[in-house]
Order: sequence, then structure tokens, then C-alpha cells
Amino acid sequence: ERGAQPEVFRSVFSSLWWAVTTLTTVGYGDSYPVTLGGRIFTFFVLMIGLGVVAIPSGIVAAALAKVREGETKSGMED
Repeated sequence: ERGAQPEVFRSVFSSLWWAVTTLTTVGYGDSYPVTLGGRIFTFFVLMIGLGVVAIPSGIVAAALAKVREGETKSGMED
């Protein structure tokens, strides 16, 4: 991508910023790929980012729901 957009991906920090915003699925839109290779690579990075964020979030949410359910049941028994 640097060859296609040297003004956007001008440093390691710029590229790292793109990677973090993409992996966390924030995607501010200030930097994005324009080449086919960059878009394909971004697709795979997004899938990894979704897995890194969504799977742990689901696990935590399920655990919190079980804890809350247990508290509700014990409150009904009192």
C-alpha cells in the first residue's frame, strides 16, 4: 500500500495506526487500502480482529450472564 498511497502510509506509526484501528474494528476511515492486494490483506486482518474482539467478548458476556442468573435464583430462594 505504501507505493500506492505514500501520503497515507508514510511511516511505521501510520501503518501501526491502520493495523490497530482495523484489528479493533474501529476503522476511523482515515487510512484504508486502495489496491486489490491491500484490500484482500485487510479482509483477513478484519476477520482476525473480529475473532480477537468478538470471541472473548462473548465468553465474558456468557460468564456474566451465568453469575447474574445465579444471583437471581439465590434471591428468589430467600
